[in-house]
Amino acid sequence: MSTVSPAPNAPSVALGAPTGRQLKTFRALRHRNFQLFIGGQLVSMAGTWMQIIAQGWLVYSITKSEVMLGVVGFAAAIPAFLISPWAGVVVDRVPKRTLLIVTQTISMILAFVLSALVFTGMVQVWQVVLLAAVSGAVNAFDGPGRQAFVVEMVGREDLPNAIALNSMTFNAARVIGPAFGGLLLATVGAAWCFFFNGLSFLAVIFSLFMMRIVHQHVLRENKSPWQQMKSGFTYIAHQPDLRALILLALFFSSFGISFMTVMPAYVDRMLHVGATAFGMLTAALGVGAVTSAFLIATYGDAGHRGRWLFTAAMSFPFVLTIFAFTQSLPVALVLAFFLGMGFMVQFTLINTLLQTHVVDNMRGRVMSIYSLTFFGFAPFGNLAVGALSESIGLSAALTLSAVISLASACVIFWWTPELRRMP
Repeated sequence: MSTVSPAPNAPSVALGAPTGRQLKTFRALRHRNFQLFIGGQLVSMAGTWMQIIAQGWLVYSITKSEVMLGVVGFAAAIPAFLISPWAGVVVDRVPKRTLLIVTQTISMILAFVLSALVFTGMVQVWQVVLLAAVSGAVNAFDGPGRQAFVVEMVGREDLPNAIALNSMTFNAARVIGPAFGGLLLATVGAAWCFFFNGLSFLAVIFSLFMMRIVHQHVLRENKSPWQQMKSGFTYIAHQPDLRALILLALFFSSFGISFMTVMPAYVDRMLHVGATAFGMLTAALGVGAVTSAFLIATYGDAGHRGRWLFTAAMSFPFVLTIFAFTQSLPVALVLAFFLGMGFMVQFTLINTLLQTHVVDNMRGRVMSIYSLTFFGFAPFGNLAVGALSESIGLSAALTLSAVISLASACVIFWWTPELRRMP
C-alpha cells in the first residue's frame, strides 16, 4: 500500500484525527503542536493573571494612588511603543519558536526578581515601574511572535478556530489565575503570586521544546530592516479593511478597556471590599470572555464576524457606563461578565479578521502593529484614566472613556462600511 508524505509546510497533526462526531468547536486541537501550546499557555497565563492582580494591588497598597496604577501601565508603553514596529521585522526573519523560548525565559526571570524583592521587603514602586518597562520590551516581541506562530501550528484552514481557542484559553486563565491570586493575596501576600507566576512559565517553555516543527518559514528579503518596517505600515495603509481594524483596536485598547487599570481603586472606593472581591471581579471578566470565545469558536464560521464586531463595539460602552456607577458587588460581577464578553468578542474578531486577510510574508509586521495598539498605545489611555480618576472622579473618568470608545467606533464603521460585511 502506498503512502503519501506530508507537505513540508503542513502543520503536525495528532494521531487520531477528529471524527465526524467531534465538536467543531475544538477542531484545531487535532494538531499536536497546538495541543502542547494550549496546555502550556493555560498554566502560564494563569500565573500571569495572578501577577497582574497582585501587582496592581501591591502598587495601590503602597501608594493609594490611581495615578501610580496608570504610571506602571504607562511604563510598559514606552519600550513597546518604540520597539513594536521593529519587532515585527524580527518576527518575520527568525524562527518563531526560538523567539518565544527566549521571551518566555526572560519573563520568567522578571517574575522571580519581583518575587524576591517583595519577599525581602525591599520592593519600591520605582522597581515595579522598571520591571514593567522591561516586561513591555519583552512583550513587544512575544505578542506578535505568539500570534504569528499559530498559523505554523494549525495551517490556514483551522486558523480562525485556533485563534478563538487561544482566546478561550487566555480567558480561562483569567478565571483561574485571579481566583487563586485573590486567595493567595489575601492569605500569604503578593510575593507568592509573583513566585508561582515565575514557575508557570516553565510549562510553556517545556511545551515549546516538545513541539515537532516540520518547517518554520523565515523571511528572506533583499531590504534593510528599516525598509521592511516601513513596508508593514504601507501594506496596512493600502488595505482599507486592515486599516480600519487596526484603528478600531487602537481606540478600544486605549479607552474601552482602560477601566481595568483602575480596578483596584474601583473595588476599594466604589464597592468598599478587599482583595478577594478584586479577584472575583477579575474572574467574572474572564468567565464572560471565555463564554464569548467559546461561542466564536463554535459559530465563528457562520460568516457574520463583521456584524458581531459592530454589535460588540456599539454595546460595550453602554455596559461600561452602568458599571462605572455601580456600588453593589453582585451587580458589578454581572456587569463584569458582560464587559468580558464584549471586549473578547472585539479582540478575537479583530485578530481573526486581520490574520485571515493578511499575506504570510507580512504576518509578523501586521501583528506587531496590532500588538502596538495595546502594548504601545493602551498605557497612554491607562495613564489618562488614572489621572482623570483623581481629578474628576472615578465614575466620570470611566464614563468619558466609554464615550470616546463609542464615538471612535461609530466614525470607523461609518468611514469603512465594508467592515460590517466582513465574513
